[in-house]
Amino acid sequence: MNVVLIGMPGSGKSTVGRQLARRLRLPFFDSDHVLEERLGCSIRDYFEREGEAAFRDMEQQVLADLAQGPACVLATGGGSVLREANRLALRAGGQVIYLRSTPEDLFRRVRHDLQRPLLQVDDPLGKLRSLFAERDPLYRETAHFSVETGRPSVPTLVNMIVMQLELAGTLPPPA
Repeated sequence: MNVVLIGMPGSGKSTVGRQLARRLRLPFFDSDHVLEERLGCSIRDYFEREGEAAFRDMEQQVLADLAQGPACVLATGGGSVLREANRLALRAGGQVIYLRSTPEDLFRRVRHDLQRPLLQVDDPLGKLRSLFAERDPLYRETAHFSVETGRPSVPTLVNMIVMQLELAGTLPPPA
């Protein structure tokens, strides 16, 4: 069984995911990194060259493969919940945890990160607010439970997730 982390860009999916995987003794995958390996180029380059629809098709295939694969901790791209097929595959493939952050918290974390093409706009906080309004209901629909990521440290977030998995009786066995 997989533990899948979903949430907005900058919510900590990769950082928390790596530490959670270590704690659970499971392999860690970042769907964006797997996607870039398959594409042979950066997501940004592929997105610009082929467009969003082609990117979302590739993302859907990668997520389906990872969700059906052996037990792991999986950090997904922020837009992975935009397609219903992805929401269903992720939910069926394991326990889905929504790392929920306010747009203001996200902005504080990512405002200096130039590797986020979505936020290279005149009003990045406004962009985060509109993305949050669009995606928050989809994250909630997909997730088995949510963890607020406002102020807790990464180890605290990992502990909160492990506790939720234990309470749900769904802690995956170590690989």
